[in-house]
Amino acid sequence: MRSAFSSRRPDPAASSRARVDFIRTTLQGGFPFSRKLSVHKSCVNYLCFSRGEGRWLASAGDDLCIQLWDFNQEDVTQPSYTYRGPSGNVLTMDFSPSGRYLVSGGVDQTIQKFDVTRDRAVVGPGVQTSVIQSYHQHDDNIRGLSFHGTQDELLLSASEDGKIVLHDDRADPRISGAQGVLQNASEFTGVQFHPTTDSLFVTSDIRGNVCLRDTRMAFGPLRSRTNNGIVQRYNTKLARRSYTHLSDPESSSVCFDRTGDKLCVTMLHYLPTIYALSDPHPLAVCSGANGPDGQPIPAGQRTYSNSCTMKSGTFGGPGLPSDELYAAGSDDFRAYVWRIPELAKLKEERQEISAEDWYSKECDGVTAFCEGRDKPRYVPVELSTPLCRLNGHRSIVNSVAIHPSFMHIMTSGVERHVLLHSATSSSPCVQDLPRTAPTVRPLPEANLRDTRRYMRALLGNHPTLRDSDDNSDDDEELSSISLFDHILRQEGEADVFTIRRWGGSSESPSESSESESDAEAQLNAEAQSDSVDDDEEMLDAGS
Repeated sequence: MRSAFSSRRPDPAASSRARVDFIRTTLQGGFPFSRKLSVHKSCVNYLCFSRGEGRWLASAGDDLCIQLWDFNQEDVTQPSYTYRGPSGNVLTMDFSPSGRYLVSGGVDQTIQKFDVTRDRAVVGPGVQTSVIQSYHQHDDNIRGLSFHGTQDELLLSASEDGKIVLHDDRADPRISGAQGVLQNASEFTGVQFHPTTDSLFVTSDIRGNVCLRDTRMAFGPLRSRTNNGIVQRYNTKLARRSYTHLSDPESSSVCFDRTGDKLCVTMLHYLPTIYALSDPHPLAVCSGANGPDGQPIPAGQRTYSNSCTMKSGTFGGPGLPSDELYAAGSDDFRAYVWRIPELAKLKEERQEISAEDWYSKECDGVTAFCEGRDKPRYVPVELSTPLCRLNGHRSIVNSVAIHPSFMHIMTSGVERHVLLHSATSSSPCVQDLPRTAPTVRPLPEANLRDTRRYMRALLGNHPTLRDSDDNSDDDEELSSISLFDHILRQEGEADVFTIRRWGGSSESPSESSESESDAEAQLNAEAQSDSVDDDEEMLDAGS
């Protein structure tokens, strides 16, 4: 007979629930601790963690160096390795699904591929480059890179040359490169493979178009392509009663959550906008109308805005079963973190207003999304109270990365520092973090000293690159900050309806979409036609 006092087996499900509850409770307090990681010599434009457990953080920007930080250390203070290879500012990176490869791209129009498992590059005389492959298919800035969800050999790249390129290292090199190119009528700003559905990917472009596409319809011989691969267009046009025209804010980046059930579009001069994968109309927008305590931000006080730099946000849920958080940088020198409610709840609370009611009922001050002037208006839920705001920066925050396992968020931007934010003062990879200052530097009025710094930065050979290794707040750092202060004073309060007017009296969004699709189809046809003779010559030579 078993004793009544015999021990019971632990319940894994109960332990998992307790752990998730603990994480959620801890995250309610935000990320009040931080550490400044100071190795870069210039603006840090992009951050990304390796997939899975997030061992590696890659950081890169205007100093042409890619720093690799090891989060398997007990206390992260310095990068473990430095990669050299880019010859222009780095704007984007991604890790392969296995974590073996890292790719970078940017102003030099070249994709550099690194093998993280090889001997790492060293800093100093005789620097060893770890570039194992370079891709040269683009003719302008590379804005987005995305590995396939499970295959290291498949990579998508997006560029301001209007091309999405599918790089397949398994393909026969004799096959036409044009079959792996999707040509757009405007500059692409972002691309990402769907994390779980092999053939799907999302794109964003400078005209505000955000499209879900299928590789089977977007690439290959022209005869097999359909509608430029588009299976869904997301509604990104804005309407406001006080304006007779619509606005089409630039979609400057786009990202999925880990399951691909939702995506977020970073809109220039507007708010981060949340969509469900299968719903073309937005469910929510993320704002800083309130502070984390729920109190409205006083008039005249700066809060979330995105008007002056290229920014990228990210979903995350460190240690949680799903990505419940979304984080993004802001022009007010902070990063913002929002908790995203269940999609079904957001859809239930979203308002749909008919075109007739839009003009006849009280809708003043409401910003809605619509596909045409005579189409219904959709008013998404405004997530006006962020979970927390991340301080510690003295200028614009452009990039954010959330660790997949530990309760850490990384931020970077105009300054040469990367900030590591934490929900607790210590963790398995950091120790004894101080509390972050509760306030941020205000945007100063123009003065003679700042004007001189601004002119020095503007007229320099490289406006944001430092020659000094000194991590103090030297005059060169202040020159860059003054440069972006000046830009903020000039452009920071722009109204999206004033600077991004869309459409004339006879034009509708649907007509515009059709004309853009026709133009894209023509461009793709011309690209493939130009390459036919080359393909035949290569195949004949091979045979």
